[in-house]
Amino acid sequence: MAILVTGGAGYIGAHVVRALERAGLDSVVVDDLSSGHRDFVRPEVPFIDLSILDTKGLVEQLSRHRIDAVIHLAGFKYAGVSVERPVHTWQQNVGGTLSLLEAMAELGIGAIVFSSSAAVYGTTDIDLVTEDTPTGPESPYGESKLVGEWMIRDQAVATGLRHTSLRYFNVVGSGEPDLYDSSPHNLFPLVIRALSRGERPRINGTDYPTPDGTCVRDYVHVADLAEAHVTAVRRLLDGDELEPVYNLGSGDGVSVRQIMQAVATATGVDFEPEEADRRPGDPARIVASGERATRDLDWKMRHTLDDMVASAWRARPGDATA
Repeated sequence: MAILVTGGAGYIGAHVVRALERAGLDSVVVDDLSSGHRDFVRPEVPFIDLSILDTKGLVEQLSRHRIDAVIHLAGFKYAGVSVERPVHTWQQNVGGTLSLLEAMAELGIGAIVFSSSAAVYGTTDIDLVTEDTPTGPESPYGESKLVGEWMIRDQAVATGLRHTSLRYFNVVGSGEPDLYDSSPHNLFPLVIRALSRGERPRINGTDYPTPDGTCVRDYVHVADLAEAHVTAVRRLLDGDELEPVYNLGSGDGVSVRQIMQAVATATGVDFEPEEADRRPGDPARIVASGERATRDLDWKMRHTLDDMVASAWRARPGDATA
């Protein structure tokens, strides 16, 4: 039995591969390294340098490695940039998922866990987002993730494909000393890079209607997220019925200022963050419930905010710029 992990050389994907290994499950990674890192994948794990847009290549490789199920994380993940590059975003995310589903259908591979996004909800004034909260994506990235869910759902109706989609917000921390978030846009790596360069991290907006005036967001540890993906794929392989979507939420948000304070504590660097104006479109609070995932996927917040920050700091690359 082997599980294909698309995007398995990326920050989240590499953690999923390590979690599969701990669970005693064999994995195969396909990644075109457009944002992933080859050294995130251990030598003993089969690695395929391939774009998932290459349907013919996917069919050949999935057949060669006798794939039984797929965890699909590959995609263009930058919501803000997707507004500037909508065609590229749709091509990579919608086209890539379509190509993957075509290859799976040709080979009769009957189970998929889709890494979706809480970006499908858009801006909402609901205190706690659930799976029943209406979707309203506000970027091509969020739209592409929602369309991906729809395509998988429709394929399931047509072929009996077993599936579930996992929606989550901000993934942080590190579960392995050699795996780190190299995103040029995410808060944690931005703060770490700034401190490593002797600069002051920035808070965008301090006048929101929140307890300390800064945005409140849902942060989850990457290792906890990876375990949920593994539980989901195992249940699908066992023939269990899962909900079509799950929120992997904390149920309790953290403010940007709280993160800055936790970073100062974890790093021992005493700093006062730079304060800037709000960014357009940033809602005051977005937090999701994870109750449904707790019920079906053993979803738990096993790491505290201090754990998240400390692990991210320990795993930072040497120059904090990679």
